[in-house]
Amino acid sequence: MIEKIKETVKKLFKENKIDIFIGYSEGTLPLRSTPCFITEPDDIEKLVWNSYCFNNLAVYLPRFFLPQLQKKDVKLPRIGILAKGCDSRSIVGLIKEHQLPRENLYIIGIACEGMIDIKKIQDAGCKMKEVEIVAAEEKNGKVLVEDEDKKKIELEKEELLAEACKSCQYTAPLIYDVLIGEEKRKTKEEERAAFIEEFEKKPLEERWKYFQEQVSKCIRCYACRQACPNCYCKECFAEQTKPKWIGITDNISDIMFYQIGRIFHQAGRCIDCGACVRACPMGIDLRIFTYKLIKDVKEFFGYEAGISLKESPPLATFKSDDRQEFITEP
Repeated sequence: MIEKIKETVKKLFKENKIDIFIGYSEGTLPLRSTPCFITEPDDIEKLVWNSYCFNNLAVYLPRFFLPQLQKKDVKLPRIGILAKGCDSRSIVGLIKEHQLPRENLYIIGIACEGMIDIKKIQDAGCKMKEVEIVAAEEKNGKVLVEDEDKKKIELEKEELLAEACKSCQYTAPLIYDVLIGEEKRKTKEEERAAFIEEFEKKPLEERWKYFQEQVSKCIRCYACRQACPNCYCKECFAEQTKPKWIGITDNISDIMFYQIGRIFHQAGRCIDCGACVRACPMGIDLRIFTYKLIKDVKEFFGYEAGISLKESPPLATFKSDDRQEFITEP
C-alpha cells in the first residue's frame, strides 16, 4: 500500500496538481509514526503507512486556508492529504463549516484496519511500562516487540487496537479522489455503542460524579483541543478576556466549565476519531462523554457527522419533526 501511496504522490507533483502533501513518516521512537509535510518530490521516500499512523491529519488543514480565505485575490494552496476513514469524515465536516475549499484538496483515501494503542502494548503481560521498547515489527496480524533487555514478546494486533478503531464503522474514507485498498466493515451498530450502555444506566448523580472524577485530573494543557480537527477557532472561549468566560486556574469549576464547553461544541461534529483521548497526558476518559453526544445526536436527529457533504448539521438547521423532549425533560 505504501508503494501505491508514493506512486500517487509522485504523479501529483509531476502533473503539478499539489503544492504540498500531508502524510506520515517514521517517528523517532518505535511504535511511532509522525505527520510529515512533503513539498519536494525528493522527499516522497520518507512516507510510511503502518498501524501507528494514528494522528488525524485533518487537524492541519484549516491552518493552510483560514488566513487566505478572508482575503481577496489570494491564491490558495493546493493540498494533497492521506486520509483514513476518520480523517475523511473530519474533512467533510470542515468543508461543510466553510473552513476548507474542496477544490483545493486532493484526497488519497486509504482503507484502514485500525491503529494500535501504544498504552495497550505497555500494559501487556511483560509489563513494558517498566522498560524501554527499542524495536517493533508488525507481520501477519501480530506485533513483535523487543525491550532494552533483548526480551521479545509477540502480541495479537487485534487485541491492541484503539477502542475507537475496534468499533469503527467506516474503515475507508467517505470522500476521496483516489482510494487505495478496500473497505472492510468490522462491527455491527449495536456493538459500536455497547461500551456506553452501562454508563447510561447509571443514575444522573453517579454520572455527574464520574464526570467530576475524570475532569479533576485535567491540568488544562489543552492537548485535547489542539489534537481535535473541530477546534479551529482563532481564539478559544477558554482564553477569551472580552468577555471572560472562565478563569485560567486549576479550580475544579473552571476545569469543568472548560471541559463541558469543549465537549458540547462537538455535538453533531465529533466523528469519534479518538484524537483527544490519545493526546490527553492524564488519561481522562473523554470518549465516554463525546460518544454520548454522538449517540444522542443520532437518536434525536438521525444524523452522523462527516457522512455526507449535502446533509446539513443538526445545529445548523431545523426540521418540524425534530424531537424536543430533551429541552423540557433533560
